[in-house]
Amino acid sequence: MTVKAVKMPCTSANVYTKVPDGGWGWTVAFAFFVVEALTYGIIKSFGVFFNDLMDSFDETNSRISWIISICVFVQTFTAPLSTVLSNRFGHRLVVMAGGLLVSAGMVIASFARSVVHMYVTIGIVSGLGYCLSFLPTVTILSQYFDKRRSLVTAVASTGECFAVFSFAPAITALKEQIGWRYSMLSVGVLQLGITACGSLLRPIVIREQEEVKAQPPEESTETKYMLENEQTCTSIESIDSGVDITTSPSNVPGKTKAEPKSEEPKQHGQNPVDNSSTPPAPKTKLLDFSVMRDYSFICYAFFGLFATLGFFAPSLYIIPLSRSLGIGKDHSAYILSAMAIAEVFGRIFAGWILNKKPIRKIYIELICVILLSVALVAFPFASGFWGLMICSVYFGFMLGTVAGTHIPLLAEDDVVGIERMSSAAGVYVFIQSLAGLAGPPLAGVLVDTTKNYSSAFYSCAAGMVLGAVFLALVRPCKTGLCHQQQQQQQQVEESTAGPPPELPDDFIDMDIGKAENSGKGSDSVV
Repeated sequence: MTVKAVKMPCTSANVYTKVPDGGWGWTVAFAFFVVEALTYGIIKSFGVFFNDLMDSFDETNSRISWIISICVFVQTFTAPLSTVLSNRFGHRLVVMAGGLLVSAGMVIASFARSVVHMYVTIGIVSGLGYCLSFLPTVTILSQYFDKRRSLVTAVASTGECFAVFSFAPAITALKEQIGWRYSMLSVGVLQLGITACGSLLRPIVIREQEEVKAQPPEESTETKYMLENEQTCTSIESIDSGVDITTSPSNVPGKTKAEPKSEEPKQHGQNPVDNSSTPPAPKTKLLDFSVMRDYSFICYAFFGLFATLGFFAPSLYIIPLSRSLGIGKDHSAYILSAMAIAEVFGRIFAGWILNKKPIRKIYIELICVILLSVALVAFPFASGFWGLMICSVYFGFMLGTVAGTHIPLLAEDDVVGIERMSSAAGVYVFIQSLAGLAGPPLAGVLVDTTKNYSSAFYSCAAGMVLGAVFLALVRPCKTGLCHQQQQQQQQVEESTAGPPPELPDDFIDMDIGKAENSGKGSDSVV
């Protein structure tokens, strides 16, 4: 199925006649799994350093928490920059550069002497590296798969969940042996693996027109039949009139060169791909802002903006909520671990469901978002250890169904399609950054005002419900409102344009008519 354009197996692009749904895509899926583990997995496991940083820098918990807040904000806010660089230099170089930034920021942070240094190294440097690493990887993975895209992306995104299981206890044990600074240095060296994963991201090129060019053109066959008809007409005419009219291909000088010209496309079509050079690829916009004129994408972006408000509350406030209900530290940690385990199964289940055909994926996502809103509302009504455990498992499962699929769904035709996914993902994640920056402080203000952790869950549930409303409008905007506007534009164009010109009769019939007239003329002369 692969059409090799250049014999450079490690550096050249993979050229296919259609989306492979496998092949080198499995290697890209493995690379995405590792990138997820070394980006979001490290971010979620960074809490193991909180107490050590508070003791070393003599800072409060809130000031230490700003390290990850700045990191996540920079990661999402610079998403358009990641899109521009990927379209300009390719996904491979951008991810490799991102891995270097992530590693450099974490290594330099291990030598920090104040929390401000952490803001710069981990917050800005590593945050930018996280953006350059994650977004291009998930974008190119979506290009390698079509029918299996949802399932493969969901399974590969579980890398961050498995990383939380393994990294948190491993880093904790390592701190006891060599201290937090050398442990953070070791994590930074480990994150160099992102650069190795970036080298595996071979670009993909889909060339469907090559197969069409390889076939002989249909015009030569039609021309052959028309010339035969014309020869037949002229032979009849010559019999009736006794005069040879020079309209046959053998007598017309201009027609003598028609045969060699009609065979040139055949000879050119036998070699659709040159082994020494490839045809120039069409220019790609660095950042296609036309997605902002697509009503379905605007609704989907608002969905991401409000839904992000509901992603962070349980992970931040489940332990304080459990402690306020009299649950011990160990049992509170079990609740958080159960939530992470359920998220893995949720991601796999969502990928399996969305992989079914035929199915309208945007509606499945809407159902999952509604159920996720119910989970957020249920937390304040939970009492005791088992009540919170059930809510956490339910929330983790539903969170996995949404968190693992909301970005890959941009490639669906109901939103923007695979052609514009790169630009759409950059703009979409950029809009999400606004909620990621404002969400935690908003929930904190509500908790401080009401002196109740339930208010944080209610605010996140309200944001998730608003997100569900906008998600429900995506499909109608794609097929209803926009389709009506296109029909109106077509009607206006048809009304302004005049009636189509009448086509002349076939020249064969005209020649037959001429033959009959000339035959009558010759009879009159005789």
